[in-house]
Amino acid sequence: MDQSVTPPGSNALEAGFRRMVALSRQQPSPTLDERRDRLARLGAMLAANEARFQEAISADFGHRAAIETTMAETLLVQGEIKHARKHLKSWMASQRVATQAQFWPAKNRLLPQPIGVVGIIAPWNYPLQLTLAPTVAAIAAGNSVMIKPSELVPRFSALLKQVIADTFDETDVTVTGIDGNIAEIFAALPFDHLMFTGSTRVGRLVAEAAGRNLTPITLELGGKSPAIIDASANLDQASERIAYGKLLNAGQTCIAPDYALVAKESAENFAGKVAANMRRMYGTSPGNPDYTSIVSGQHYARLEGLVSDAAAKGARVIQSAAADDPAWQTVRKFPPTVILGATPEMKVMQEEIFGPILPVVDCAGTKEAIAFINERDRPLALYWFGADDAARDEVLTRTVSGGVTVNDCLFHFTQINQPMGGVGASGIGAYHGEWGFRTFSKLKPVFYRSPLNRFADLYPPYGAKMARMEKLLRFLS
Repeated sequence: MDQSVTPPGSNALEAGFRRMVALSRQQPSPTLDERRDRLARLGAMLAANEARFQEAISADFGHRAAIETTMAETLLVQGEIKHARKHLKSWMASQRVATQAQFWPAKNRLLPQPIGVVGIIAPWNYPLQLTLAPTVAAIAAGNSVMIKPSELVPRFSALLKQVIADTFDETDVTVTGIDGNIAEIFAALPFDHLMFTGSTRVGRLVAEAAGRNLTPITLELGGKSPAIIDASANLDQASERIAYGKLLNAGQTCIAPDYALVAKESAENFAGKVAANMRRMYGTSPGNPDYTSIVSGQHYARLEGLVSDAAAKGARVIQSAAADDPAWQTVRKFPPTVILGATPEMKVMQEEIFGPILPVVDCAGTKEAIAFINERDRPLALYWFGADDAARDEVLTRTVSGGVTVNDCLFHFTQINQPMGGVGASGIGAYHGEWGFRTFSKLKPVFYRSPLNRFADLYPPYGAKMARMEKLLRFLS
């Protein structure tokens, strides 16, 4: 690369990466106690700086309620740390694997090993949780970790860099890339594993960069996650839960319900109930302290464009205030919005919304809902509301998505014993709990031959002995 156009900090980034790699090769497998100690230090660092993280994230967004950061970020990471420390001994243990009869009394084992240096490219929407949860998994697996936070949350990123440096040796865990736009250089480093959380568009670029080094990747992306409102659903319950799932963090959530598929005869009633629940939860004033700001003016303008396009193409827009109201624009709080009569031709149905806008799409029934979903990229999440078990199971069987919550939103993400991950355009790979430990480990198969077994002595010259052995092999196979 031409040094005259090398982004600031790239040389330091590459030098730090080389130091990490060198140490990981010299000391490839931290002990159980060393890993538990690192996890404990991470937990203590988080607890000691919780209020500072809340303030930094709120300042980066323009405003976010501290309780949202606590519930959606801090507690989830602390839960991951506690769970990992409790179960780490059993995760690290070698696993018995059955041995074919002809090799008895030999044995097979799967040996979990650290893969080395893990790179994490984190997003801005939940900067604490989506940075540190995969870090917990990578540390538990015994790896060194290099973190690239998002440039859209500079206060948070600077604070994280500081407290991580105060807590860990730079060859164990380090935060980098906050002083320059060097994500492309970061993704091109030959990590032993690279994890990216963000948009599908950028995920493709990350995968391309990683592919040049044959770097294994985990991609946690997004997409348009549907909510199906079955004819058997309780509309009061479904509308309340969808309103909350859509407006948490002002809709800036990768697994937020992106749009709702509702029977035509119920669509207007449902839309009205969702709008009423939005008003009840967050009021009608931009000064509501529970409601989160949109992260940047550019994102706010993009959301305005989606609503304007839908209105121009015939949709009915239900808002408590106009998005161009200066009172809302000044604090970058986008009015909660329901779009009734959304159609595939509208931009709001063609890209991930990532904001507090819920399109309601008319749907004739379960089969049409399934067909609508299957005509599009596979979503990161799917939500189904209703009491008809047969209709529910038909949806679960005939659609493919990263995860599902039935009769609610978001909560499959919080299940620490379940994997979190997308499929197709919504992601590759998974993490959470033991799934994260396995993602960042190499499960190495080891065969221990027994001196009591001569079956493997299949050496030439072959002759009649080998012919008899072949018959036995055919019988045992």
